Amino acid sequence: MKIKKLAYIVVGCIGLGLGAVGSVVPMLPAFPFLLLAAFCFGKSSERLHTWFVNTKLYKNNLESYVQGKGMTWAAKLRIMGTVTAVMLISFIMMRNVPVGRAVLAGVWVFHIFYFIFVVKTLRVEPAIES
Repeated sequence: MKIKKLAYIVVGCIGLGLGAVGSVVPMLPAFPFLLLAAFCFGKSSERLHTWFVNTKLYKNNLESYVQGKGMTWAAKLRIMGTVTAVMLISFIMMRNVPVGRAVLAGVWVFHIFYFIFVVKTLRVEPAIES
């Protein structure tokens, strides 16, 4: 049981690290890695999970989605753009594997459909200057 808990902690820390890098580096998405970290920390330790959900990284990238409120268009576009770029590179590299290309195309279409039509879109209120 302790090995399983330790594995969740290690994978959670890797997800947190990649998510932190992804929040700064434009080509690396933060969202999936932070979601992985939240899941792993939730499975491994209540204390780690509580710490993680109170970090600024979690609040800025995941909180509204996890609460079921949705994501802003900017966040959706950032995720869809990154995934599209990565999948395009894979698609090009699979020029001799038509089945692989078909699977990638299907996953890409599902991904775009999911973010546009399933994930709720949050409206960003303009800041009022005083």
